Amino acid sequence: MTIKHLIQPHLKDLGGFTVRRALPYAKQRMVGPWIFFDHMGPAEFPAGTGVNVRPHPHINLATVTYLFEGEILHRDSLGSVLAIRPGDINLMVAGKGITHSERERDEVNSVPHRLHGLQLWHALPAVDEEIDPAFYHYPSDTLPSADVNGVVIRVMMGNAWGMTSPVKTFAETVYAEAALKKGQSIVTPKVEQLAIYVASGQLVIDAQTVEPFTFVVLQDNTQVTVEATSDAQIAFVGGEQLGERHIEWNFVSSRKQRIEQAKHDWQNGRFPIVPGDETEFIPLP
Repeated sequence: MTIKHLIQPHLKDLGGFTVRRALPYAKQRMVGPWIFFDHMGPAEFPAGTGVNVRPHPHINLATVTYLFEGEILHRDSLGSVLAIRPGDINLMVAGKGITHSERERDEVNSVPHRLHGLQLWHALPAVDEEIDPAFYHYPSDTLPSADVNGVVIRVMMGNAWGMTSPVKTFAETVYAEAALKKGQSIVTPKVEQLAIYVASGQLVIDAQTVEPFTFVVLQDNTQVTVEATSDAQIAFVGGEQLGERHIEWNFVSSRKQRIEQAKHDWQNGRFPIVPGDETEFIPLP
């Protein structure tokens, strides 16, 4: 068998909308450098409601936000202010510590709207955990895409199917998406660890039927043919293993004591503030 785990994400209420969280998982804490995987929506918001995530901190990781539909207004303690829109990649490197919020512009919030996307975190290699924080934005038209045997594939991070993304990476990393029509198939890239997430549709992998919203972790260093039994939207995430990481709340690190320090720093106001969003924050649970 080429399938190691079939993970059914658990539902988590983020206040106003629900996400499906595939990672971390008890039997599979990470896939390559990826340690957190949320599928947001599709969510329908009436006017006056929507995404409203108050300022909160991160350390020793990088966040990646990718939207299929909708918009999120990103602000961070570096002074970045940017509307994240479908097809763009937004990479926020926490490094030694960053604070950010995720809200909506008034123009979006004042009318009925939708949100659908993926939010992922990847751990930083130990040598990069305490680098200076940074924010990188890559517009949709800078990301490579190609028709591979009739299947439209986009490579958001790393190298796959002969394409190389311009998005900054810190380790061998793969993040890609594919849109398959019923009956189409694609061979996965070969990396140390790889998972396939079915955002919509149904697949067959190694004679196993895979239903929507399933996170499929492959055996290490294997390739497999993915066939769609209905129109499907899927994502590939993986790369090299980085070693054990600890995760608690919004903090990821190779060192437990570093997480304890971050918790103490947040409680005592020692993280930087978000310009333009200084009055609210999410307290440590």
